[in-house]
Amino acid sequence: MSTSDPVINLQTLIRCPSVTPAEGGALSALEAMLLPLGFKVERMVATEPGMPDIENLYARLGSKGPHLMFAGHTDVVPPGDEASWSHPPFAAVIAGGELFGRGAVDMKGGIACFVAAIARHIEKHGMPKGSISFLITGDEEGPAVNGTEKLLKWAAERGERWDACLVGEPTNPDALGDMIKIGRRGSVSGKVSVLGVQGHAAYPHLADNPVRGLLPLASALMDPPFDTGTDNFPPSNLEVTSVDVGNPATNVIPARASFAFNIRFNDTWTADTVKAEILRRLDAAAAGSPLRPGRDPVRYEIAWAERPSHVFLTRNNALIASLSEAVENVTGRTPQLSTTGGTSDARFIKDYCPVVEFGLVGQTMHMVDERVALADLEILTQIYGTFISRWFDNALLP
Repeated sequence: MSTSDPVINLQTLIRCPSVTPAEGGALSALEAMLLPLGFKVERMVATEPGMPDIENLYARLGSKGPHLMFAGHTDVVPPGDEASWSHPPFAAVIAGGELFGRGAVDMKGGIACFVAAIARHIEKHGMPKGSISFLITGDEEGPAVNGTEKLLKWAAERGERWDACLVGEPTNPDALGDMIKIGRRGSVSGKVSVLGVQGHAAYPHLADNPVRGLLPLASALMDPPFDTGTDNFPPSNLEVTSVDVGNPATNVIPARASFAFNIRFNDTWTADTVKAEILRRLDAAAAGSPLRPGRDPVRYEIAWAERPSHVFLTRNNALIASLSEAVENVTGRTPQLSTTGGTSDARFIKDYCPVVEFGLVGQTMHMVDERVALADLEILTQIYGTFISRWFDNALLP
């Protein structure tokens, strides 16, 4: 099979129904694309008690440095109501100059383009001046426990070392060339439970309504702002994401009320210091709640979510410049260097090598009728091809 056409590559991948945690044939299809190009391909299964096993793939072309990694995932989110799609979500139908299918944008399209870019590079220039590897997980859209983090550790324990990484996530808001992600904010989540005394709503003096304590605690976490932002990051932001009292009766004061929250924080903070600031705010609000006159300070408990995401910023000039120059050369646009958006698997890769993210336009990801313009697949392939050549040239400079 020819792998130099990103459209054919993407159709092959979309037709594999790889909804997390199912491999769905997607990694096998990718392996079949890479083997003829000379890659050594290995499949690694990650396990964790209480969670489904996940298949992952690691492939390497070349044996010497410098070593460039392309990272991403073949798993996709569920298609939702398939009857709402204009075309079946795993049929990879082309209509009106667009390719429809779950994963077209997020992110089988990026993988398809990078494979095509390597195939064209080999056809035109021969083997790369160092090594290229694919680090592809099947657990990015899920809990991300048996995915990239374990695959990186597995590969590193076998002696793999990388000089730079490109993650092919959809980073562009409106058009190819808009944005390169050079870092990500950190993320911490938790749940605050306020303890009260259950009682009859008509006899509040015999009870202690935890909702009265919950309101000032939640408000204290959202205001005032944590900071005003930094040179490379927007202001940190905390959102209360759910509130629950578990009480279906309107005439009963509940015994407990809780709220969940998530904060996306910039490089003003670390996970530990932002947790300390959250506790400081909660303690101050609990001690001085104006909604509970004559009562003792609010009693609360907090449970932190496991595995916070840490803020990071990539400062590798060779990597950023190579990609920026490739984008500008192909599209004529100067990409914005951004740290916006949610977390990605780059949060794991940053501990092994410098990492940036660049892929397709993300407007339809996770939506019904997820789709990509055929023209964009060709443009992204050209960007990736130019980037590969420029990165190796820059990496080999003294």
